[in-house]
Amino acid sequence: MLSFNQTINNRQNFILTGIPGMPEKDFWLALSLCLLYSFTFLGNVTILAVIKVEQHLHEPMYYFLAMLLVTDLSLSLSSMPTMISVHWLSWCSVTLAVCVTQVFFIHTLGGVESGVLAAMAFDCFMVICFPLHYDTIITHGFIGRIGAAVLLWSVGTVRPVPSLIKRLPFCYSNTLSHAYCLHQDAMRLACADTRVNSIYGLLAVIFIIVLDALILLASYFLIFQAVLGIASWEERFKALSTCLSHICAMLLFYVPLTGMTGSHCFGKHLSLVVHTVMAGTYLPLPSVLSLTVYSVRTKQICQWIVQVFPGGRVGS
Repeated sequence: MLSFNQTINNRQNFILTGIPGMPEKDFWLALSLCLLYSFTFLGNVTILAVIKVEQHLHEPMYYFLAMLLVTDLSLSLSSMPTMISVHWLSWCSVTLAVCVTQVFFIHTLGGVESGVLAAMAFDCFMVICFPLHYDTIITHGFIGRIGAAVLLWSVGTVRPVPSLIKRLPFCYSNTLSHAYCLHQDAMRLACADTRVNSIYGLLAVIFIIVLDALILLASYFLIFQAVLGIASWEERFKALSTCLSHICAMLLFYVPLTGMTGSHCFGKHLSLVVHTVMAGTYLPLPSVLSLTVYSVRTKQICQWIVQVFPGGRVGS
């Protein structure tokens, strides 16, 4: 019994995993990750600065976009320390306290991003279906309440997860599948009954991701119904083009999330390389692509970025 307890106590650290088959310290991979995170940071901060400085961008759509960018930036930064330490410095060991803290931030911010995307879908619905009532309903106060509700709902739902992980004994393997900590990844290493963790994890997904997905589907069903009622094809295209950036951002968030969830639930037969590559791109890559989509698709932001580069024509 003493030996068993000592084994459990020795499993208070987790070993993070890089890409199998690659050197533990790979300069080019680490450099690529640094460039990816740097681009995400600079791009998000630039667009947030544009929204703050340009008075004509102080509109509900851009406030929701600012919320999305802040969440994207925070989500990327939550995984960056361990991703860089594993691939650049070969520091693969993290304590249980660090791991559960990272779990809390990654899952909370993922829930916030899902909620913000749902709020943006409702914004698109109001713009297209009720344009005359838009300004009276989507006010600054309404946007602030929506943002606070999304944040509090996500924090409250994810808050029990670190405690559920801390109560588990880890007495066998302590090697995680990724270069950062996730609830489902840590849970599978436990040498005890994890049904409570599994049930609560499922309920959290239902209360956050599934609920938001239903709001998204309902909003776009009503949007497409309204658009199909427009006689002119040109007007239909114009109406749908207002939602195109949001549709891209929505797909960039939900497709990798669904892939990651599916690989954990049904992809146990997949090689470790597949799991690791999916995990490596799940957090940073959608943020970069979403940032690119909004930079290109949003005319005002695109014009401002062109102006600040050498050779850009002010007032173009």
